[in-house]
Amino acid sequence: MTRYDFIVVGAGAAGAAVAWSLVRKGHRVLCLDRGPRMDAQRYPTTEPDWERRKRTDFSPVISERTGRFDYPVDDTASPIAVCNFNAVGGSTILYSGHFPRFLKVDFELKSREGLGADWPVTYADLAPHFAVNERMMGMSGLVGDPYYPQITEALPPVPLGTAGERLARAFNAKGWHWWPSYAAISTRERGGRGACLNLGPCNTGCPQGAKASADNTYLAYAERRGLTVIPEFAVSRVLVRDGRAVGVEGFDVDGERRVFEAERTVLTSSAVGTARILLNSRSDRHPHGLGNSTGQVGRNLMIHPLGYVEGLFDTRLDTDVGPQGCLLYSLQFHRTPGAGHRLGYMLHALRGTGPVETALAALGRRKLRFGDDVYDDFFAYYGRQLVVAVICEDLPESTNRVELDESRSDRFGDPGVKIHYALHENTRKMMIHGMGRARELMSAAGAIRSSAHGPVRNSGWHLMGTARMGLDPRLSVVDSHGRVHDTENLYVADSSVFVTGSCVNPANTIQAVALMLAERMDEHFRSAGA
Repeated sequence: MTRYDFIVVGAGAAGAAVAWSLVRKGHRVLCLDRGPRMDAQRYPTTEPDWERRKRTDFSPVISERTGRFDYPVDDTASPIAVCNFNAVGGSTILYSGHFPRFLKVDFELKSREGLGADWPVTYADLAPHFAVNERMMGMSGLVGDPYYPQITEALPPVPLGTAGERLARAFNAKGWHWWPSYAAISTRERGGRGACLNLGPCNTGCPQGAKASADNTYLAYAERRGLTVIPEFAVSRVLVRDGRAVGVEGFDVDGERRVFEAERTVLTSSAVGTARILLNSRSDRHPHGLGNSTGQVGRNLMIHPLGYVEGLFDTRLDTDVGPQGCLLYSLQFHRTPGAGHRLGYMLHALRGTGPVETALAALGRRKLRFGDDVYDDFFAYYGRQLVVAVICEDLPESTNRVELDESRSDRFGDPGVKIHYALHENTRKMMIHGMGRARELMSAAGAIRSSAHGPVRNSGWHLMGTARMGLDPRLSVVDSHGRVHDTENLYVADSSVFVTGSCVNPANTIQAVALMLAERMDEHFRSAGA
C-alpha cells in the first residue's frame, strides 16, 4: 500500500487548492472524491435538452437530484434547499463563477459590531492567498472598486451588455454603489482554456472551459506535478489510532471497502459533507464523532438566504447573452444604519433564464395561454426579465445545524444527513429591506412591473460554518491552522471552518482560506519531521 503524506477528501474548490499547494511543496498527495470525473464536451449545453438536464442529473439541489454519487439529504426542516454537486471539481462545475472577496470587516464582526465571533485569522493573513487564487482561477473584472482597493490585477470584465448598462444607469440615478462583477471566468484564452463566448448558462458546466472550475485549474496543474486523484471513492470515516488520524476508509467504484493511509488527513467535502464524515467517524473514544468532544460539529450552519426581485421590461434586452450570474453587484447596503436590522446584504444582478424556465415561470403565473396566443405570451417574457438577488448576511446560530440521519443511507449503508435551519429574525428584516430597495431599482430602470419573493427555496449554494475555526475548543472544531482540536493529524480546510458568512459569494474566500491552511499544514509537517 502506498503511504501518502496527505490525503485530501474532496476535489472541489477547497480540496483542489489544498492538493495543488501541497504537491508544489513536494508532498505525496492523494485526493479522493465520491463523484466522477466530468467530460466538458458532454455538459448539458452541448445538447438541445440542456434545460431538462438542468432539472435532473445536473440539478444543484441534492435532495431532488439523488444520483448514484449522492448521499441522502433531508432539508425539509429548512426553508432553503441544500445545493451542491458531487464530482471531481465539486460545486465549481455548476456555480455561477461570481468571485468577490470577503471584506476586512467580515473577519472582525464581534469586535466591530458585537455580533457572531471574530475569526482567529485576519484579512491581512488571507490577502496574498486571494491574489494567488485570482491568478490561478483567471479572474476577470474591473480594478478600482472602492470596496476592494486591494485588488490590483484582473482580466478584462465580462461585458455588461444592454441589460447591465440599463441597470447601471438606474444605480447611478439612485446614487448607489455598483460595480461590474468579479468573475472566475476567463475573458481571454489562457492556459488551454478558451475565452468566454457569452453562451450564458454557466450553471450547467462550461464546455468552453472559460469558467474556472477546480478540475480545469488547480487539479489539472497538480496532476501534472504528480497528484493522485481517485474519483468515485466515497469516504465513510476517518481512521484513528492512538489519538492520531492515520487515513480514511470508504468504498470504491465497485462498492468494495478500501483503506488509504497517510501522515495527515484533510477534509474538504463542503460544510455538509465534512460534517457528515466527522460525525460518522465514531468510536469508543469518540462516540459522537471526531472533532465533536464539545458538540460543535455540524453547528453554526450558514446558508446566505436569498430574496429575488424580478423586473419585466416592455422591450427586449440581451438577458439571454452572457454569464447569467456575473453581471454587476452593489455593496451599497453592506451596512444599513437605521434600517431596523443589523449587518447587511449585497444586491447581485442576474441575467434572464432559458426559454423552458421562462415558459414554466409564465405558466405558473397564468400568463402563458396555449393555442394561437402561446408565442406572443412567451415573447412577452423571454429576454425581457432582469433579476436582482438580495444576498443576506447570515448570523451563526448554534441551532442551525447538520446532523446524521440514521433513517436513510447511501448505497454503501452510510447514514445521510438532516438539515435544521431557520431564518433569524434579523435576516427576515434585512431581506424585506433589500427587496424593497431592489424594486426601487427596477422602477428606476424602467421596468413595467416587478415582483419579489424570498427566501428562495433552491438557492442553498453558500454552505458555511459547521466545523468553525477558533482558539477555544469549547466553541470551535479546528484551530487557526485548520487542525481538529481533539484529533492529531486531522485537518479541515473548506467552508466548514468559516466563523461568519459575509454577504458576498464565498468561493474566492473558500479557496484563499484553503491555500493559507495548506501552507500551514506544510509547515507543521516539516517541523514535525514527518
